[in-house]
Amino acid sequence: MSEVSKPAGWEQARLDDVAQLVRGITFPTTAKGHEPGEGAVACLRTANVQADVEWDDLWYVPRDYVKHDEQYVQSGDVLISTANSYELVGKVARVKAPHQEASLGAFISLLRAEAGVCSTYFYYLMSSDSIQRAIREMASTTTNLSNVSGGKLKELQLLIAPSAEQTRIVEKLEELLSDLDVGVAELKAAQRKLAQYRQSLLKAAVEGALTADWRAARAQTGEPQDTGAELLQRILTERRARWEASQLTRFAERDKTPPKGWQAKYKEPLALDTTDLPALPGGWAWANVDQLTEFVTSGSRGWAAYYAESGATFIRSQNINKDWLDLSDIAFVNPPANAEGARTRVQQGDLLLTITGANVGKCAWVSTALDEAYVSQHVALIRLVETALSKYLHLFLTCKGGGRGQLDEEAYGAGKPGLNLQQVLAVTIPIPNPSELRQILDAVESIMDAATDQVAVVETALKQSAAQRKNILKAAFAGQLVPQDPNDEPASVLLERIRAERVSGAAKRSGKTGRKPREKA
Repeated sequence: MSEVSKPAGWEQARLDDVAQLVRGITFPTTAKGHEPGEGAVACLRTANVQADVEWDDLWYVPRDYVKHDEQYVQSGDVLISTANSYELVGKVARVKAPHQEASLGAFISLLRAEAGVCSTYFYYLMSSDSIQRAIREMASTTTNLSNVSGGKLKELQLLIAPSAEQTRIVEKLEELLSDLDVGVAELKAAQRKLAQYRQSLLKAAVEGALTADWRAARAQTGEPQDTGAELLQRILTERRARWEASQLTRFAERDKTPPKGWQAKYKEPLALDTTDLPALPGGWAWANVDQLTEFVTSGSRGWAAYYAESGATFIRSQNINKDWLDLSDIAFVNPPANAEGARTRVQQGDLLLTITGANVGKCAWVSTALDEAYVSQHVALIRLVETALSKYLHLFLTCKGGGRGQLDEEAYGAGKPGLNLQQVLAVTIPIPNPSELRQILDAVESIMDAATDQVAVVETALKQSAAQRKNILKAAFAGQLVPQDPNDEPASVLLERIRAERVSGAAKRSGKTGRKPREKA
């Protein structure tokens, strides 16, 4: 990096000039899972690297894997994620005080500021937007993971203020950011309450509580009542009719006469055992995804060959990680007409479900028509026989008391975040009668619109707070947050002292204190 403009008394330095970099320990996956106690040590991972270190959900590994004392976390250390997604590689956390003895895993490193460099100043500097961008730019990125090497990190260019000014900067930052953090905490609390409210609303909707009064009033009219069981039977009849129509089309395309008994090859949907399922409101019926769908499939593995600068929309798991279809950042594919993946062309009314990765179980409803779109291998495409049920099924699959809870139990009960199509097909769903279904959707939409507006207000405020934080840090490390004092010892003197102490320390360790050890070129 070229020389940058710096305030009076400041000095540009490499990260290696002002901090020690310590890599995490390496251990086989069979070594994790030990209980805390003698012979085991806590091992921090990327999940523990938050603004401050998160001390919940710790792994414990045999102490033998810690090869050097410096690999134990100390107060003032800055942890950095060196292997993560592109957006999170380089993320840092400060260790205010270790809650217990701990080391760190191979995907993170620790940075230990040298004497004279304030550890809190160093943390804020490393978390500033310009430094975070610089780390991401030097990272090597594969399909799902970005990695920054220790060698590259050591060459990272930093602006170091005089020690006395570092103290003044930290005092001012703590003052400004503490007020900002209080506001952010309140906004996040409001965000959590809105999410809880949404889940309560969904649960009431799919269990029939939301429309209980409507159901009672309708029962008093004495009019004939349609039922969920009748709706399910119509769907099952239509499901088979569509399969037969598709088979006849295939025979016609091949100019073949359907063989005798071909209808017997129809695959009946999964049987549904309602023995242990809870009772439903009157007129409702239990079904499973298999019964309600024309098909459930996932994207093929061959799409990498068809990536293009433009063309058909390629929907990946990140496009549905908010439980709605977000096409603000999409990939494009240009598949040939006979590509195997053409079977996953998306239609209006389809549901898209993440089946592998960190966002497993997230679900989006395709509410509008797309020109041409396909799904990746990490996404399941669910096509319902009766598209009028699509929105309702989306509500159910995003409800923790409903389909989301069933899918989470399947995905994580097996010890890894993943779902197979059989697990998706087996999800059980309470089906209301058609009239009540319309009432449910109207009621949820009306209430949810107001809640969505509140969510948008909170999200905007959080974005503004994040931008304000970036601006405060930018001012701090441009020398604009506190005044410079010409009487401060210049940072150049501090850096020279660090170099001298390192040389002296190296000489003592080598046992050759009588002469200066040779420095690296």
